[in-house]
Amino acid sequence: MTRKKYLVVTAGGSGTRMGSDLPKQFLPLGGRAVLRMTIEQFVEACPDIHVLTVLPEAHVSWWRRYCQEHGFNCPQRLVKGGFTRFHSVKNALAYVPDGALVAVHDGVRPLISVRLIREMFDRMETARALIPVVPTVDTLKVLEKGPEGELRETDERVDRSRIYGAQTPQIFRSEDLKAAYGQGYDLAFTDDASVAAGYGIPLSFIPGERTNLKLTTKEDLLLAEAILRISG
Repeated sequence: MTRKKYLVVTAGGSGTRMGSDLPKQFLPLGGRAVLRMTIEQFVEACPDIHVLTVLPEAHVSWWRRYCQEHGFNCPQRLVKGGFTRFHSVKNALAYVPDGALVAVHDGVRPLISVRLIREMFDRMETARALIPVVPTVDTLKVLEKGPEGELRETDERVDRSRIYGAQTPQIFRSEDLKAAYGQGYDLAFTDDASVAAGYGIPLSFIPGERTNLKLTTKEDLLLAEAILRISG
């Protein structure tokens, strides 16, 4: 039986590091709100996908108004965010049935390609959890703070060839992820993959995309605009 597809798009950030009064997921990029661009990529890749949009409670009405005024008619269930990302995703999973596939994606990663989304869902025919990763290109240093707060090098060395950065979307069998989110919250849960791994769910990995940026700072937004101009 073919599993239905669900998208949990997390858009609960406040945008403080972006230096804007408006949260970063609502800022314009290429003439559209970042969050709208993100959702549209998934809808283009999988027209039958069910969308759950997790928002800060204070901005639910703003997003409803934006969708109405800009003709963004994508069917979506709006979910109020929780105290942490863990609690926000858990709130959304209450609306996802067992027997489905669920992709959890950062609302501020609007440059994810349709190709990667489709490829990842195809790979879920055999995987239980699939995570896109990109290799680290920077030289890594393990530092410690001195008595005056200065940074000092340690003797510890990191093999860069073994270090990868995890991206989203991270896709799971819904019954697996819902069971994993039944665990108590732990500070070690930094993404959905860490929650799943903590429950013993085996993870599979796929090459991600350098352009699948998480927009966090003003510089990230400028870079995303440049990528859109080049690719457009």
